[in-house]
Amino acid sequence: MPSVRDIRRRIRSVDNTAKVTNAMSLIAASKMRRAQNSVLEGRPYSVKIQEIIAHLAAQPTEDEAGAQPLLAVRPVEKATVLMISPDRGLCGGLHANLNRRVGQFILEQPVPVQAIAVGRKGRDFMARTHQDLKATFTDLGETPLLIDTQAISHMIIDSYSDGEADEVYLAYTRYVSTMSQEPVIEKLLPIAPAELTAAERAGYIYEPSASEVLQDLLPRFVEMQVYHAILEAIASEQSARMVAMRAATDNARELSSDLTLVMNKLRQESITNELLDLVGGQIALEG
Repeated sequence: MPSVRDIRRRIRSVDNTAKVTNAMSLIAASKMRRAQNSVLEGRPYSVKIQEIIAHLAAQPTEDEAGAQPLLAVRPVEKATVLMISPDRGLCGGLHANLNRRVGQFILEQPVPVQAIAVGRKGRDFMARTHQDLKATFTDLGETPLLIDTQAISHMIIDSYSDGEADEVYLAYTRYVSTMSQEPVIEKLLPIAPAELTAAERAGYIYEPSASEVLQDLLPRFVEMQVYHAILEAIASEQSARMVAMRAATDNARELSSDLTLVMNKLRQESITNELLDLVGGQIALEG
């Protein structure tokens, strides 16, 4: 059985761990608030540009509109998945759930899948499972700007335009709430046209032309979808880390309380044994 000194040393170690995890929880909470604001502010623009692109793609236009490489639908012979994951751990099962979802998706595909990893956890997963990893992007920071993610977007655009990929998917963790984050995989390219009503199919007049509008909006659409997915992943990471560190702090404090109770019982037992020895010796002397 451990001594009182050993238990006291262990209590001190657990208390120090609780202080560290509590500090990490507070830091993650402050970062989570900024990340949440960025996600909530960017969602309307991301949704609206997706609606506009789908609406434009479904409009009856001239043959020149079909020349847009990002709208070209080809027989699927190879696919690309852009996996957005955290750079660091200590965020519960966030990256494990995403890894499981992406691994299942790759196994279900009937064609070869090439991966682009954003974040060290995704890169390590792809390397560990021997996937075809094309590129890795790390250290984007906790408050990236749109310009910081354009290299990723341009790689996807070039890959699809050059025929290196017939489909492109986004894999990331969508922020639902502080306690809930959902791993999702969405098709990014080719863009699926919207289903228009008869009145909407009457067509609109675009200036200068529908083709030029699409040519200008399509790269922005890809850039915005990638950027917003990264913001979603960051908000999910900070939320999951705050919850995980708060749970770790509570567990450490509970363990410290249990160890303190055990230590007090051992001290009480030791004092009782000493008193019994004294009483026994006194009785022996008097006898």
